[in-house]
Parts: sequence; C-alpha cells; structure tokens
Amino acid sequence: MTRSLRAAVLAEWRGLPEKKMRSDRWQAPADLLPKLMQRLGLRERLHETEVIDAWSKIVGEFIAAHSAPVALRDGVLYVRVLQPALHYELEQVSKTEILRKLKKRFGTKTIRDIRFRVG
Repeated sequence: MTRSLRAAVLAEWRGLPEKKMRSDRWQAPADLLPKLMQRLGLRERLHETEVIDAWSKIVGEFIAAHSAPVALRDGVLYVRVLQPALHYELEQVSKTEILRKLKKRFGTKTIRDIRFRVG
C-alpha cells in the first residue's frame, strides 16, 4: 500500500485528513527554555540569572567578592554592596563603566540602570 493510498483510506475512514508528523519538531532543551520562559512571563528572571552568573566576570573579582546582584526588575539591576566606601566608589566612579559592560553583554533593553544598596 502506497503512502498516498494509505492517507486517502485513513482520511476517508476518519473523515479527516491524516496529520503529517514533522521531523523537525524536536528541539534541544537549551533552545526551548528561553521560549518557554518568555511564554510564562519569566523572561526577566532568566536575564536576572544570566546577570548574576556573569557578575564576577563583568566587575572583577574584588568588587564581586564585596557585592552581589539581588534582582532585576523593569530593567533596573539592584546590587547589594557590603561596605559604604565601596558603595560610594561604585555609585560615583564605576557605575557608568559597569552599566556600559552590562548593556554590551545583555543589550540595552535588558538593563537600563543599576541601583546600589548597602546591606
């Protein structure tokens, strides 16, 4: 029995045409995760995780040892800093450079601003 004959017989018997299975439907989980997160409205949480993972590479070991990104909300990255002196340094001197590096790596829509908090 040929494929077209089989399809015709099944369509007549079921009353509907047979759905063809697409061979390209299988995707790697790494490709599906960002799409799934976006559908669930968790895209920003995915970016937050990526930023937290890349923080030490972006700011360097010393700053990373004394600070940590806490949250990413509406394009604003909130960073907890351990010491007031480091807070001043980051806020007044290094903020523009760190923000530039973050925007370069994650895009301008992901991170618009950084807020440092002592705590």
